[in-house]
Amino acid sequence: MRKNPNYKWLILVIIILIMLAVPSFFWMKKDNKSRAELSKSLLSPVIMVPGSSATTERFNDLIDELNKTTLNRHSVIKIKVSREAKLTYSGSIGKSDLEPFIIIGFDNNKDGYTNIKKQAKWLNVAFESLIQNYKFNNFKAFGHSNGGLIWTYWLEHYYSEYSDNIKIKKLMTLGTPYNFTESNINNRTQMLADFIKNRATLPQYLKVYSLSGGKNYESDGIVPETSVAAGKFIFQNQVKNYTAMTVTGEKADHSDLPQNKQVIQAIRQYLLKKPNRPLKPAKGKDNH
Repeated sequence: MRKNPNYKWLILVIIILIMLAVPSFFWMKKDNKSRAELSKSLLSPVIMVPGSSATTERFNDLIDELNKTTLNRHSVIKIKVSREAKLTYSGSIGKSDLEPFIIIGFDNNKDGYTNIKKQAKWLNVAFESLIQNYKFNNFKAFGHSNGGLIWTYWLEHYYSEYSDNIKIKKLMTLGTPYNFTESNINNRTQMLADFIKNRATLPQYLKVYSLSGGKNYESDGIVPETSVAAGKFIFQNQVKNYTAMTVTGEKADHSDLPQNKQVIQAIRQYLLKKPNRPLKPAKGKDNH
């Protein structure tokens, strides 16, 4: 009695389907586990990007000041991204810390629109790594000077990859030159024109705070006030809230802005979670 050749083909098809189904099953199981971990996460980091020519050490004094008056010290992680998109981590997150500071810097930290695009791409590499390592489902962003430009470009071109599972709650930019050094708002740089063109991709639930330095009535000594103010053409009437503030007094020039007392207070008030108890000076030798 001859065997039906169609029967052999049927067996072969079943075997192939099983071989395809098993890896898919485990992949879906792993993916569902990752999603579950994300949804349960209580971690809400503040991810900081420094400006041109600055390193991951840029915000040391700022973080020290913030930690002086917090009940629970914020841990610090620093990530350096090479020109080949290789990541170098330092620091760690404390077990009880749900709001660590994460600073991302770049080997190529030069100025210019072309470099802003590259740095946004490297920021995305670091962000993907952070998600895999720490499983957070929301975060806040902070950028000084060109760091704010990098965040803006990233939001418009990369954030959609994560927006279903990870929410950016707030963005604070400090002395960010949305029109570079151009003081006439009618002379829009290519970068500003592109930001405005792509503004519809920005998340509508985002709260944005734009801080500028008032060393004088026109600039912070480097970035024109009108260049910082150009951010309104990108964010206003697109995100949930857009708030612009000018800080003055001591350390109101561009390079010193991260150490300005009003800036530190703004970060504490608008970016960080409100403490359950009144703030008090932290104790211990590490705070000096």
